[in-house]
Amino acid sequence: MAPSSSSNAPCEQAMLLLGRLDGRLQNSPWADIWLARARLQGAAQLAGLAGVPIDVRHLQDWICGRTPPPRASEGLNDPVSVAAVFHLAIEAGVANTGPLARATLNVLRTVLDDRSEAEVWAGSDLAYFGPAWRQARIEVQAPYPSPSLRSVADRIAAMLKTVVDADQSAVDVTAIDGRTLTLEPRVRDRAWLVASHVPAMLHHAGLTLGTLPSLILLPKFPPPEVGELTDVMMRSLLATCQSGLKDLDWIERQGSKALAVSATRRSRAPLLARLALAYPGLRPSAVARLLEVTPQGARKLVAKLA
Repeated sequence: MAPSSSSNAPCEQAMLLLGRLDGRLQNSPWADIWLARARLQGAAQLAGLAGVPIDVRHLQDWICGRTPPPRASEGLNDPVSVAAVFHLAIEAGVANTGPLARATLNVLRTVLDDRSEAEVWAGSDLAYFGPAWRQARIEVQAPYPSPSLRSVADRIAAMLKTVVDADQSAVDVTAIDGRTLTLEPRVRDRAWLVASHVPAMLHHAGLTLGTLPSLILLPKFPPPEVGELTDVMMRSLLATCQSGLKDLDWIERQGSKALAVSATRRSRAPLLARLALAYPGLRPSAVARLLEVTPQGARKLVAKLA
């Protein structure tokens, strides 16, 4: 019995930390800031799975108005645009968000509307990935046999087979000397489409009270066997929850400083201080749009927090 107890310890610890993080977010006054930051973390992870290596800083630069979408200038060199990943990552949790998560989403879309950005930067990508993404979303919402990580892993394994293993057709090419060559089709990564739904799957399976956007949990090449996949997800869940709790601690410490900003009752400085925790380095143009103040007023607010 001892080996079994030892092998279950990491899973029990992961679920304990998940419950602690999820519970704290239900009562923390800074949960909306955590969710906004977690959404960027999740999107950055998904972009990496899609073959577009970026980090949270790249997304923050885009949101704050300093740059266009990350790697936008590379065009066809990327298998999928960051705008498409960002948009689908957000849409994966829209239908089932609670009041807090939806408020966070509304704030994010005030700074950067992923829908309009996706239309500008990612039209062809959305057309290509859209059907597979919609099929994955349908499967996410089907009932789960039990509130366990293994039941989620079992659903993911089935989804990977239907979403990733799409029909491909080979292409015949005739060389200049008359020989006929058969080229294997170019396979575009699709596992990230399933990974984008993992936070919602954990919620639908009853493991979390809300959708936690940073719980992507899947590697770039998920193992096909359910038991191994469960182990991989458990280790990722443990590390992600530990990181999430540290981030929440940091936000709450910094939040107390944000509340200490000297301002009049009608000042927007305290609100800007909160938003700066999620989107560091907001430019005055973004602040003016977000807080509905004049450009001059936005510059004064930014200077006050500097």
